[in-house]
Amino acid sequence: MKIRRLTTYHAPPRWLFLKVETDEGIAGWGEPVVEGRSRTVEAAVHELGEYLIGRDPSRINDLWQTLYRGGFYRGGPVLMSAIAGIDQALWDIKGKALGVPVYELLGGLVRDRMKTYRWVGGDRPAELVEQIRGYLAQGFDTFKFNGTEEMRLVDSPRAIDSALAKVAAVREAFGDTVDFGIDFHGRVGAPMARVLLREMEPYKPLFVEEPVLPEQAEYYPRALPRPARSHSPPASACIRASSSSACSRPAACRSCNRTCPTPAASPNA
Repeated sequence: MKIRRLTTYHAPPRWLFLKVETDEGIAGWGEPVVEGRSRTVEAAVHELGEYLIGRDPSRINDLWQTLYRGGFYRGGPVLMSAIAGIDQALWDIKGKALGVPVYELLGGLVRDRMKTYRWVGGDRPAELVEQIRGYLAQGFDTFKFNGTEEMRLVDSPRAIDSALAKVAAVREAFGDTVDFGIDFHGRVGAPMARVLLREMEPYKPLFVEEPVLPEQAEYYPRALPRPARSHSPPASACIRASSSSACSRPAACRSCNRTCPTPAASPNA
């Protein structure tokens, strides 16, 4: 079996999908995208595709190494997202060729069901409450929403109160019947992140995403509240991490929008 063609498809408003076709009629799909940079990643996919045409798609780790090490420059969100999308498509091809789900090739089934959350837009407390009420009627009970607008390195108590108002409104409206995560989008510097996390603790968020930018991960121990507190929400930076240095589990997962730059990932992680 040989790789014959790579085709990319844009899906509004910001997604990109990749189809890798083979000469035996088996095709695999992947999602190589960076939000707001889909055409940039698309160009990288097709440049990397020159290494793939005519190659055996089953040699996934070999091809991964070629894609990562074949050029002078390595890493970064664009190149790693392009490689990740190709990697996904190659695993899809292998699973179809062998007649098994991809999870069987990566250590086997882990769970039968998975809890999901619903993203909720809007920055005003009343908007959040109204939307969550509608999603509850659809069966959702876990949500994620914006934590705050951009903050200065050292901001005022009013900025803190504004961020807390949304979290407080959700808890007041629904009590403990819902869970929610809060996404800071890397908009907060380390000094204010610690204050925000401490003030949000009483509202028991399920997690906080990107309290600081992933490349500032060394600040996480300082930003997180003191262990003596009764509820310290987990903090995540992985969604925008593009190298193993920005992830607490380097090369241990394939669940985020990237592939770690190491020779092989643990199939049982």
